[in-house]
Order: sequence, then structure tokens, then C-alpha cells
Amino acid sequence: MSARPLIDRSSDAVGTALRAIADATDLDALRAAERRIDDEFAAIKREIKSVDAADRSAVGQALGTAQAQARAAADARRGELEATAGAARLAGERLDLTAVGAEYRRGHLHPVTQVWRELEDIFCGLGYEVHGGPEVEDDWHNFEALNFPPGHPARAMQDTLYVNLGEPEQVLLRTHTSPVQIRLMESQPPPIYAVMPGRTFRRDTPDARHSPVFHQIECLVVDRGITMGDLMGTIEVFFRALFGDVEARFLPSFFPFTEPSAELGVSCPFCSRSGCRTCSHTGWIELGGCGMVDPNVFAAVGLDAEEWSGFAFGFGIDRIPLLRNEIDSLQTLLWDNDVRFLRQF
Repeated sequence: MSARPLIDRSSDAVGTALRAIADATDLDALRAAERRIDDEFAAIKREIKSVDAADRSAVGQALGTAQAQARAAADARRGELEATAGAARLAGERLDLTAVGAEYRRGHLHPVTQVWRELEDIFCGLGYEVHGGPEVEDDWHNFEALNFPPGHPARAMQDTLYVNLGEPEQVLLRTHTSPVQIRLMESQPPPIYAVMPGRTFRRDTPDARHSPVFHQIECLVVDRGITMGDLMGTIEVFFRALFGDVEARFLPSFFPFTEPSAELGVSCPFCSRSGCRTCSHTGWIELGGCGMVDPNVFAAVGLDAEEWSGFAFGFGIDRIPLLRNEIDSLQTLLWDNDVRFLRQF
């Protein structure tokens, strides 16, 4: 067999290959065209053995030239198609900075947390330290060391949430943050100037004025020569920093851990004592209790009441955002968790 038919066939094959490569509109079409071209060249290569020995080199040279032309054309077309595909992908992924994106609202602290931090800032500005303690307490720190007698109503199961751990009615969820005062006096010597904000628990049904989980802040000062005048002056400064131009009121009262004790009130910052809905038309808002630390409390932590004296006061943190924002329900503030409502604060 002469070499001419296979040389012509190689020439025709490369012409067909070049047209198929040029017509490929994407990389998939190009790969399909390359497979057909490879099949045709392979078929020609298999038939070389039927050519006369003297002419085989001519056929091989013609086939190699045709394959090289087809391969070069395919590589060039592949580069063009990849560039086109890359440009299209970039155009599709391009971020249009002029387009209006989805609105993401930035969150903010809960109203109670806002007040909590504000109170800490005020006391830190007065030179006080902030301390915390465990929320699961023992009877000693929550009641006994604070001068609560064994039969005190606060120790009854209808008021306190006891934990089923250890001896009966010896482990509980703290009913106030006062146990932190005991732990602080046990852990470091006076002088002590500290505040103790935290979460507390009592056996209450949630309603407009009650919650089984609420927040308190208490203040403790222990030093030499502390008097009731120091307590009143501190509260006056604190109230003015919190509410503005207001007056503090002290009414005689009783608390097991202070003696003497007083109910703590502030002149209504909304009506300047003229009477309004917030203060129940009395001109005053009751906030908490205060007094001089009872000598029995000092004795419980090993301090000499003849050498050391001190005062303590405390109130509910939750009450402040209720008053400031004229919210009429503690349940709305603490339990509903309605973002539409909380967003306005």
C-alpha cells in the first residue's frame, strides 16, 4: 500500500480538527472535539503498518505534523474559552456596592444589664470594688451568718428554693446577694468598700410585681469609725449620680443583719414630689433597705465590733429600668423577651 492515501487522510483530519476546535463554544465542547480528533489520528496510526516499509516514515511525519497542528489549535482555543469563562464568573460574583443589602440590626444590652453596668460604674467612681459569689448557697452564708434566727419566715420552704443536696434545707438558691458580704469579710480583712450585684431567687409566681428570678445590688463598707452619717452621705451621692437632683429618705425599719435599720426611699425624679403615677402620688419611691452592720454579723465572721463598724444597703436592680421607662410590669421586662419591645431601649 502506498503512503499517499494516509498522508491525504492526515491532511483532511487536521482540517476537520481545526474547524471543530474553532466551533467549540465552551470547554465541554472542546473536550468532545479533542476526543473525536484523537480517535481519528489513532485510526490512521493503526493503518501505518499496511504501508510499504519505505514509505512509512513519510506517513508518520505527516501524521505527527497534523497532530501537532491540532494540539496547538486546541491549546489556543482552550486558553480563549478559559479566559471567557473566568470573566463571566467574575462578572457573576462581582459585588455591587451600590446595591441595597439586607438590613442587619445591631443588638444592644438588655435594660437590666444597662442599669447593672451603670451602677457598677457609679460605685467604681466612688472607689468601691465589685465582687460576686455563688448563686447556689449554703444555709450558713445565706441565713445563719446574717443573723436570721432558725424560725425566721424567710427560711420557710414557701419562700426559699432549696436544692436537693446534702442535709435537708441546707443548700439553696440564694435569696439575696448578702451572702457575698459574708464571704468577702471571711476572705479579706477590713477596710472593705465593695458592691455585690447579682441574680437572686425566691419562690414567687411571675406577675407584674414579682419574679422567681430577679437582680439585686448591695453595698458593704467596713472600716474604723464608720457612722450612720457616712451611710446617708454615700446614699445621697449615689442617688444623685443615678437619678439627678433628688433627695433620699430614711424611715426606721428592721432587718436581721443591720442595727439600726431603715427603709430607703428617693424623691420621685419624675414629678419632683408633686405626685404622679410612678410614685403612686406620694412623691417618694421606695427602693430598698439599709443600716449599720449588726454586731452579730461581725461576730459570725470573726471581726471585733468594738474595733470595726460598717454599713450596708441594697435594692432591686430591676426596679430602676421599670421606673425610668415607665414599664408597668416586671414580667414584660424579664420574661416576655419581645424584641419589638426591648428594641426601644
